[in-house]
Amino acid sequence: MNRRSSWLCALWLLVACLPVLGAEPAPPPAGVAWSSMSPPQQEALNHFQGQWSSLPPERQQSLATGAQRWLSMTPQQRGAARQRFQSWQQLPPGQRELIRQRWQHFRQLPPEQQQAVRQNFRTFAGLPPAQRAQLRQRWLNATPQQRAQMLQRQRAQRFERGPRPPPQRFRRP
Repeated sequence: MNRRSSWLCALWLLVACLPVLGAEPAPPPAGVAWSSMSPPQQEALNHFQGQWSSLPPERQQSLATGAQRWLSMTPQQRGAARQRFQSWQQLPPGQRELIRQRWQHFRQLPPEQQQAVRQNFRTFAGLPPAQRAQLRQRWLNATPQQRAQMLQRQRAQRFERGPRPPPQRFRRP
């Protein structure tokens, strides 16, 4: 390529990119004004009041949404949520990070695979504790090749059964 065509190509790229280069950046997400929340939301988030204006807008939005969800829960649901949070806080940081990574991986699975994982979990959770412990130990003692074979057998059994209807369950708002 000669010098002139190189300059023309560079000029053409510059002109093509001008709309992108001159574009206004996307506005940052809007924060949530403390005064815009309902009194029950403010009460649920009262320990954030002093620092509310310094929190990032995404965090404000997340907290406001969480407070609204909390207020919509029954007392039994709130008790269960408290218990889960306390269990979460007692986990070592490394285990919490591993759970976050697995959750991210799960969220990236196609919906059919997510449904299969949920169904497998429900099936496993429904087993008697002794049988769960036995299966867990068998999995831990298996070689990677044996684990792959176990998974392959499980997938084949699921394929033979055919698709299952989605479960009827409570969904968060």
